[in-house]
Amino acid sequence: MSAPRRPVRVLVCDDSAFARKVLRDVLSRSTAIEVVDTARDGIDALEKIATLRPDVITLDLVMPNLDGLGVLAAMPPVDAPRVVVVSSSASESDLVVRALEAGAITAIEKPTALATERLYELAGAVERAVLLAAEAKVHPASATPPVTPAAPFALPRHTRTKLLALGASTGGPRAITRVLAALPASFPVPIAVVLHMPVGYTEAFAARVNETSVLDVQEARDGLELIPGRAIIARAGMHLSVVREGERTVCALDVLPLETPHRPSVDVLFRSAAKLFGADVLGVVLTGMGNDGLAGARDLVAAGAQLIVEDASTCVVYGMPRSVAEAGLAAAEVPIDAMAGEILARIAAGAER
Repeated sequence: MSAPRRPVRVLVCDDSAFARKVLRDVLSRSTAIEVVDTARDGIDALEKIATLRPDVITLDLVMPNLDGLGVLAAMPPVDAPRVVVVSSSASESDLVVRALEAGAITAIEKPTALATERLYELAGAVERAVLLAAEAKVHPASATPPVTPAAPFALPRHTRTKLLALGASTGGPRAITRVLAALPASFPVPIAVVLHMPVGYTEAFAARVNETSVLDVQEARDGLELIPGRAIIARAGMHLSVVREGERTVCALDVLPLETPHRPSVDVLFRSAAKLFGADVLGVVLTGMGNDGLAGARDLVAAGAQLIVEDASTCVVYGMPRSVAEAGLAAAEVPIDAMAGEILARIAAGAER
């Protein structure tokens, strides 16, 4: 008989005493979680991380003395706790995106920035986020090599690939940022990206990636044209499909279908790409929880398209890529820092066919 699993040890960090009390209260209700202490600011948090060695830290971003981004930058390179960002409002969207790029596992939004009983509405979301984070693999920002942009890539005279479609979830902001930052400005096909993020954050994410990439990176909107060198990030809360509008390929946004676990859904993007371009799609599934993208991957492969997935060694959560690989749909499993090179090689090979 196996030994019972020990609770996830959590440190709560927030400059609001009331928020600390609420988070301690709601997390302590779970038998799977043990709140080991609270911290009032970033300096206090780093001291308690060093002595208590929690599994997970819930982290406010706007704090005196040392803010949340400072805590993430100062995390130990080995055995760092997983970080769940607890943000005050969508007004902190840029800070949240920066935190996710710096290695935070996920983010949840407080229902109010005020010290009111409404903060107890966080209960279910914060418990789920902590338990998800506890299962994730930590890749500290300090241990991640800088992105090296790809060398100029000559636009093939005849390129078979008409679309690069990427999907990701937990750990996806950093993974997508690294892939897009490593692609050249002369990238010969349009890119469509679905990432599971809270509503209100994808615009800030697209703007951040646009700053670090030589590509034109934009949040999706109806009718936005997909052109070579442009990467389109699906808007949180809306499915992204690719459709034909006359001679142009454009974005189409819709809340339907409603029954998908995620909106946007990687499956919806992949299926629309398979319908429109058939074999002329390169699909990529990056780190993420669950199996969103599996059904769409089946459609792509049935149409003759290629699928590559992120290797387990670099995934924060090896869920989405694993489901595709175990179904026998992946042409290759590639570590994240080799993904851009693999994409370029496959597009070049397709151009030669």
